Amino acid sequence: MLMPIRFNKMNYKKNKYAFAFLLLFFLVACTNKSGEEKKKLLPVIGIKTLSPSGDTLYHRIGSFSLLNQYKETVSEKTVHDKIYVANFFFATCQSICPAMSNQLERVQDAFKNDSGVLILSHTVNPMHDTAEVLLEYAERHHAIKNKWHFLTGSKKSLYDLAKNDYLVNAVQDDGTPEGFIHSESLLLIDTQRRIRGIYDGTDSLQVNKLMEDIQWLKTEQ
Repeated sequence: MLMPIRFNKMNYKKNKYAFAFLLLFFLVACTNKSGEEKKKLLPVIGIKTLSPSGDTLYHRIGSFSLLNQYKETVSEKTVHDKIYVANFFFATCQSICPAMSNQLERVQDAFKNDSGVLILSHTVNPMHDTAEVLLEYAERHHAIKNKWHFLTGSKKSLYDLAKNDYLVNAVQDDGTPEGFIHSESLLLIDTQRRIRGIYDGTDSLQVNKLMEDIQWLKTEQ
């Protein structure tokens, strides 16, 4: 025999309020999650233009061809579909370069098993920094072959690349103690060769953020 269902007005009101509270909680949680996801999107750095069709065109690292410490050609094809960190240095630098290279060792160690992340260190003193010099410097910093490239080429191509593509300083200046001025920045480049972050390569906290942003960028890709 079926028992009659008794309608309890008090229970109905309680359940109604509980349901409303859970719905409100769910909506707030979704809103917060959406806000967090927006924060994870890294900015695209550089001048933006519009194509004739109205699409946004972002600043990108152009084509390049340089030699690494093994006398192998490294170009935009090398970084195709890769995330990479770029910087400028020179082998005899005794000021910021050792600190930057030590921090890049941390980056390499964090992503040593990830073939999708590379490091490109460009010399600003190609007259001295031959492939042999760069190889010795790379070994001193435990650089892994095909993971961390130390690059040289013509002075003009390197300086133009720094100024026009990576948007950082790289100049020869005999008035400085070491004869060169270059940026201490580490630049995070995405798979489309766009600059997505700039970090102080001598600051461990900034480099921690760089490594976190690489992880976010991998998620975005």
